[in-house]
Order: sequence, then structure tokens, then C-alpha cells
Amino acid sequence: MKMKFTNNIYIIILLWFTSACLEETPRFLEFENYEFEELDVNGGNWKTILVSNVDQIEVPAPKPVTSSEYVQELEAMRQKMNSQTAAERDAVRYWTNNPILRWNEIALEMAAKYNLIPGPNPDGTYTLPNPANPDGPPAFPFAHPPYTSRMLAYLSVAQYDALVIAWKHKFQHNRTSPYWVDCSINPAYPKSQLPSYPSDGAAVAMVSKEVLKMMFPLEHTFIDQKYEEHISSLENAGINVKSDIDAGVLIGNEIMSFARQRASTDGMARAQTPKPVSDSIANAAYERFGWKWQNMETPQRPVGLTPLFGKVRMWHISNVEEVRSVPPPAPGSAQFEKDVNELKKYAAHMTLDQRRIANWWEDGIGSYTPPGHWNKFAKESIVKNRLNPLRSARVFAYMNTAIMDAGVACWDTKYYYHYPRPVETIPAFKTILGTPNFPAYTSGHSTFSAAAAEVLSYFFPGDSNQFRIWSEEAAVSRIYGGIHYRFDAEVGIEQGKKVGSYAIVKAKNDGAD
Repeated sequence: MKMKFTNNIYIIILLWFTSACLEETPRFLEFENYEFEELDVNGGNWKTILVSNVDQIEVPAPKPVTSSEYVQELEAMRQKMNSQTAAERDAVRYWTNNPILRWNEIALEMAAKYNLIPGPNPDGTYTLPNPANPDGPPAFPFAHPPYTSRMLAYLSVAQYDALVIAWKHKFQHNRTSPYWVDCSINPAYPKSQLPSYPSDGAAVAMVSKEVLKMMFPLEHTFIDQKYEEHISSLENAGINVKSDIDAGVLIGNEIMSFARQRASTDGMARAQTPKPVSDSIANAAYERFGWKWQNMETPQRPVGLTPLFGKVRMWHISNVEEVRSVPPPAPGSAQFEKDVNELKKYAAHMTLDQRRIANWWEDGIGSYTPPGHWNKFAKESIVKNRLNPLRSARVFAYMNTAIMDAGVACWDTKYYYHYPRPVETIPAFKTILGTPNFPAYTSGHSTFSAAAAEVLSYFFPGDSNQFRIWSEEAAVSRIYGGIHYRFDAEVGIEQGKKVGSYAIVKAKNDGAD
């Protein structure tokens, strides 16, 4: 069934103006006094995603707050707090008491920095980024949308699982925070009844550091520096003593063993194929349907972008064929010609507002990609609703796994049908954006965005209309840009919604609601 996009263009234009500020900087700087009321005392009973049994990760009981060891830790904390440098005070303000948000920002910055398409060699050949030689050239990784979606999924899931386990032990041992033990300690963040052992901040810092180092091997020094800064800020803020921090680090290390094992076997290492495999995929589509996509660049790249990303292991769907889209209309069919005529119309009579929408959603090189766009929207909603770190991690975990699953489903569909782009089928057609190096059907922007919008609508139902309008805007932006036919975008929206529904089913049954 053919879905209808929102007809009221003024709503889309208004949303563009009200949300454009999101693009000014990858960081929020407005939540220094972040305060949350809901503690989720039963959060340790929620279902994890990476870890099948939370009892697999053991944390030793802490020393009582009356012990000499704890008294010494309090004294060490006081000394650190009283001798802070200006840089350390800035770090305390930066990290806040919801560091999930800060590590997500760092991840988006990494994605933008490495979202650079490898160019041709002087002889016209191409060399692909190689994790075995990350220095390159070209440097590894190329943080394109599939890569970024996977990076954000592993980061978010590791953070979420680490916090579920931290919450379990917090309320099992119920060690009160240092500022309730010693009234002379004045914490930098709002006081909370959340137990301090193990440190949730340290658990988040450890998994975030290790996931990002795994995904961005050339950034180890910078990531280690941010980790040390974050860990130090926990004591300097008056939030955690050293034994709290050590226990949080222990949890993070244990979670990473699960994350590394899954990442090493999820199929991503084979997603970028050699030319013979890429050619066989294209030829198989041609035999099935009588068409195949071809790269139109000069010099032509030997292979498309990650032809086997559609084979990568999904988070919430056991078989990608469950969410593979129906066949696209054949070139020359009535539906095809209708959508071609629409593209020609926009190319000949592009309005300023349509061009703005296309450019704002371009998410091309040097951007944090469409998955990053939706992480910005999620952060706005988390800050607006003052979610605690555990709830924040849960939103990111389900949204980012849905986004990655949407990418896998989309890429499976893309390379199964291998549908040509408008620049191939419409003589002398030109886009206002660069044409991506992979088949047209379905639209990645549409699929990523619809999945994210579905999940965010579940967590923030009061804003569901806005999320869905944004997802439609993301989809239609690719039509305005001349990159996709309308059927690419509309079927992509439906595909993304379907993928998102799988994540929502899991969320509804994880014990949190």
C-alpha cells in the first residue's frame, strides 16, 4: 500500500527552523545541573541485551562505611576535592551525573571525523580501509552509515548492560553516597539517594572507552585521555570513592568480554567484499530481475559500499528475510514513470525550502550520518525528560540496535534487488547531492529514520508526532535531492517501522515498564 507523506509543507519548514540548531555543534552544554528523581530501584532486574544472565558477573561486597578502609578513602576524596586544578573543575562540570550523554557525543564526533570517503589512487585504482593497517592510507575506519550504526549499537548496548548490572549491585549492597556519610563533602552534582557502589559512572567510562577504541583504533590516545578525565571527575565531584570506582571498572571489563565476542563474530568483517563477490551479487540480481545498479563515478569504484552488510547479525530479528521489502516497480512501469516525472519536476523547479531540507538531511561526508542525527534527537528528549543514566542508556540501546537492524534490513534489500539510481535511468539527470555508492532501493535515510522514530515514539509518546514528521522529512529529503525515487523512500519508511516494532517488543518485555 502506498503511504502518503505529510502534505503540510509548512509543518516541515517549521520543524526545519526549530531543529536546525541541532546542527550547530555535536555537544549539549546546557545540562550542568542535570537532576533526576526516578531511581529505578528495580533496575537491576531488567533484562540485559549482551549478557544472558546477570549473575554471570560477580561484584564483591564493599567494605562498610564505618570501616577504616572506607574512612581512608573518604579522606583521600576530600584531599582531591580541595586541591583541584581549574582543568579538573572544568572536567567535573563537563561530565555531569549522566555521562551517557557525553560519551554519546564523543562517539558522534568520532563518526564525523572518520566519515571520509576514500579517494582514488593516482593510477585510478582504489584501496579500501583496512583494520589490520588503520594508519592507511586510507585511514580506518570509513565511518559510513552502516559502520556508524553498528558502532553506536555496541556502545549503547554495552552501556545499558553495564548499568543494569551496576544497579543490581547498588541496591543489593546499598552503600550510601559519600556526601551522606560525611556532611563536609559538598558534591558538584545534585544530591541523590542512588547508592554509590559500584560506580555507574566508572562502568560507563570503561565500556565506552573500550568500545570506541575497538571501533576507532587511531584514537586510542584521545579516548584514554577522556576516560582518565572521566574517572578522575568521579572523585573530584564527591560522588564516588575509589572502591566504588574499582567495582564499576570491574563490571565494565566483564561486559566488554561479551561485546568483543559478539562483535568478532557478527559478520561485519566480511561486509565489504572483494570485486568478484560484488560482481556475483550484481549478476545474481540481473538474472532475477533484468537490472543491476552500477557506480557512475569516474574513476569507477570497483565495488559498492558493504554489499554484505545485509548478512551481519541483527539484534532483534533472527532472519533478515522477515523484513526484506517487496520488489520495486520495474523500470518503465507506470509507477516507475510517475516517480521519474516527479524527480524531473523537482530538478526543474526546486524551491528554496526543498533545497534546504535536502541539504539539512544530507548527512554526507564529514557528518555523523543519519544514525547520528537520531542520536541527537534522542539526547534532546532524554535531557528534556531528565532520565537517569540507566533509563538514558535503555533509550539509546533499543534505538541504536533498531537503527542498526534497519541498516542491515535495508542493505539486504538494496543488494538483493540491486536497483539502479535515478542518475542511471534518467538521461542527463543531475542531483543536487552526490550519489551514494550503493543501490537505490530501499532508502537508507528512510529506513534508519523510521526505525528510530518508532522506538523514540515508544519511549516518548508525547513527542511521537514530531518524531514521525522528522522521519518523513528525512525520507522526502532524498527525493528532493534526486538520490531516490519516491518508492525507495516510502517502502523504506515501512521497512523501518517494521524493524522498529521488533525492538519495541523486546523493550516491552525487559521488565522496565
